[in-house]
Amino acid sequence: MNRPAEPLKPILTAPLFPRLDGMLIELFRSLAPEDWEKQTVSPKWKVKDVAAHLLDTALRGVSMARDGYVAEAPRISSSADLAAFINRLNHEGITIYRRLSPSVLTALMEVTCKFLAEYHASRDPHAMARYGVSWAGEDKSANWFDTAREFTERWHHQQQIRLAVNKPGIMTRELYFPVLDCFLRALPFTYRSVSSKPGTYARFVISGECGGSWYLYRAGESWQLIEEARGEEISVTAIPQEIAWRIFTKGIDRQTALSQVHVAGDINLGQHVLQMISIVA
Repeated sequence: MNRPAEPLKPILTAPLFPRLDGMLIELFRSLAPEDWEKQTVSPKWKVKDVAAHLLDTALRGVSMARDGYVAEAPRISSSADLAAFINRLNHEGITIYRRLSPSVLTALMEVTCKFLAEYHASRDPHAMARYGVSWAGEDKSANWFDTAREFTERWHHQQQIRLAVNKPGIMTRELYFPVLDCFLRALPFTYRSVSSKPGTYARFVISGECGGSWYLYRAGESWQLIEEARGEEISVTAIPQEIAWRIFTKGIDRQTALSQVHVAGDINLGQHVLQMISIVA
């Protein structure tokens, strides 16, 4: 008898917040005055906008999740409603916090990062979070996934700043692999309308020392991520680690990505991953 496919294990990122946000504070302190107004890969955001966004989302997250304070609770009946609401909050937060001087913004960030790290460290990783990870198609998610989602937000926005000011990126396996592992949890949701023969799988390889292989297995009428290869391999998609995070956060155009992504086997199936978005918006 074949043993059941083993699902992916939880990602435990809470211990990594102090390290990641410590690097963020060091980065802020290293920026020249002109660096704060440099353009990032996000068309509407300069460096100071991204910094303001990181401060705003951390303050909102601690207020709501730790303190149970909800300033407004609009009716959300679709993913479009959620994206619109989040985008409005993000715009309002950036408008307010980009008014601050770099030194004040940095000082507030240092205090807020401490609050955020303490909150995520206090959570039971296997209890249910207040909200699901919507970009993975989940209405309800475990705390570990919500914490990992927050970690990817703080990683990729810091990476945007580093790219804009030509500072070394955060391409270490300790900090980047968990980001990739979290992003790729969106694969089953991204492929929900793509059919394949049961018992087949697509392999996704992020090349480089921070990457690895992920296996998307067709079980009956649905897809699931599994720990090891199982069944018949029908496509292999190889993505360089340098652009993987940009693909999944809308930080690179499709044609540029296509020129660096290689697919063997079913081309259409393998390239469908380029439609995956692992952020809310």
